[in-house]
Amino acid sequence: MEEYLNKGLLKRQKSNYRTPETLILRALKDLKTSKANLDIDEGTAYVIAYLAMLRAGRAFMLLKGLRPANGYQHKTVVEFMAYFLEKKFESLVEHFDRMRKKRNIFTYDISISISKTEARNALNTAAEFVNVIRDVIRRENPQIQFKF
Repeated sequence: MEEYLNKGLLKRQKSNYRTPETLILRALKDLKTSKANLDIDEGTAYVIAYLAMLRAGRAFMLLKGLRPANGYQHKTVVEFMAYFLEKKFESLVEHFDRMRKKRNIFTYDISISISKTEARNALNTAAEFVNVIRDVIRRENPQIQFKF
């Protein structure tokens, strides 16, 4: 991760426990919001599911004393998660990266659509990711008594 610091992709951030907890709680709320939108707007459900993953990833980064620092913040979060998560979560991080790319296209190119199946799969992936991050945070920081 030194390379990322040297390139200005990451900045050191004083670690505290309140901000990551707030991000995880928000990610959990995002999952509920995504689920509520599945029958209303698949694209919105997809984007919100992705946002839950992004918030969980940022929470993990903050606990490590780092934060993304440039115009590639989303990509930096994904790459950070790929670096720090165990190998068994590689597929989950790959899904996170694919969702990042699709979310970007959906946000900036109005011609793309997202199916209900894609949105539902995104929600399931996001829920798994948020739960993994929540478990990793608890395991790595047993002194933290998060309310989530």
